[in-house]
Amino acid sequence: MKAINRRAFGKQMAVMSATAALSSTRILGANERVRLGFIGVGNRGDQLMDAFLKQPDADIVAVCDIHEPYCDFAANKARSNPKKLKDYRQVLEMRDLDAVVIGTPDHWHALQTVHACEAGKDVYVEKPLSLCVAEGRAMVNAVRHHKRVCQVGIHRRSVPFCREAAEFVAAGGIGKVVAARAFHIQNEWPKGIGNPPDSEPPPGFDWEAWLGPAPRVKYNKNRTFYRFRWFYNYSGGQLTNFGVHYIDFIHHATGKDAPLAVTALGGRFAGIEDNREIPDTLEVVWEYPSGILVTFAQINANAGVWSLPGCEVELRGTKGTLYLFGNRYEVVPDQITQNEFPARTPLDRTIERRWREGQKPLIEPRKTVGDGDTAYHARNFLDCVKSRKPCNCDIEIGHRSTAATLIGNIALKTRALLEWDAAAERFTNHTAANRYLKCEYRPPYKFPEY
Repeated sequence: MKAINRRAFGKQMAVMSATAALSSTRILGANERVRLGFIGVGNRGDQLMDAFLKQPDADIVAVCDIHEPYCDFAANKARSNPKKLKDYRQVLEMRDLDAVVIGTPDHWHALQTVHACEAGKDVYVEKPLSLCVAEGRAMVNAVRHHKRVCQVGIHRRSVPFCREAAEFVAAGGIGKVVAARAFHIQNEWPKGIGNPPDSEPPPGFDWEAWLGPAPRVKYNKNRTFYRFRWFYNYSGGQLTNFGVHYIDFIHHATGKDAPLAVTALGGRFAGIEDNREIPDTLEVVWEYPSGILVTFAQINANAGVWSLPGCEVELRGTKGTLYLFGNRYEVVPDQITQNEFPARTPLDRTIERRWREGQKPLIEPRKTVGDGDTAYHARNFLDCVKSRKPCNCDIEIGHRSTAATLIGNIALKTRALLEWDAAAERFTNHTAANRYLKCEYRPPYKFPEY
């Protein structure tokens, strides 16, 4: 995509707005095919294409990427001779298109989602929803204003074993949840993502278009493709990348979708030799309504050293603990005492031991195995495009879960305990922290106001 000219961009948006009514008047029947355009077909975009190719009623009619080899690969994979485009606005101008699938870097999500809504397209947008809280709210408002269907790519909302686990907890399966812990454990020492020097972009790579609304800086290999997640101008780091999955599951299971307060500590503690900005070690703590303490730990260490090996999320309740893995969940009952805690005398301990020997656990252990295929989420999106019902991870749900992780990064930047007003989406005790809720766009890009 070429660098944007302000006047030309305004004209293109006017054309898209004019065609939006035509696009939105097509009502799909249950058996009709949904015509899709893919915007961003690199790493995650390629995986999203796999998920949609499994759906018999999905037609891929356009693929778009600023990196030509990715576009060629996607077009061949699609098996439908789709149009190959470099500029996402050309995708949105297509009248024979029902929806777009956005798999671009995080800093592009807001503009592309809002412009798709203005063009009358439904949207599947990859997680994390936004780069800042204000972007996310603008995206919610745009989706609602234009009456679009939007699925945020927190795909575990549609994965059967994750839904079962969340519903089990929500129904009181482990008692009252008092704490939830999430882990991203990955040993990146000593080289990390490496430390390449700034350079000229490779031939055929449009660095200006890749940067988009982000600040203009010199090209660096590590700022592109998957490694952009280590830089704050394009991503919230692993807290938003992996953490949004975990926080969203906790929201789903507890019924609480916004914290009351947040604080965080962390930094580059492991001596990793790369040019990253995000921490290699991080601990974020949120307090949620009804007395639930939630933590996210990003640890530079070997996997399997916390709780049960491979566990990503644990929910601790008064009757037991639920452990969530990438392909299953397990419930481990707790032992309950009949006495005040603890039993201190030898007589108390004897009575307590005999009592426990005759008791059954208040809940039964259980284990469910499944898979985390994104295809479930793709299926739900296509069904909702046809029915016009809210998706499993509707835009508001995705915004709330993303916002919780974003304010964790703000807590790290300010090194403060921040009190959060979820209704106003403002910090109430730290005026300076509120400036991080909105990110600046470089001209001629304009922050979406809805």
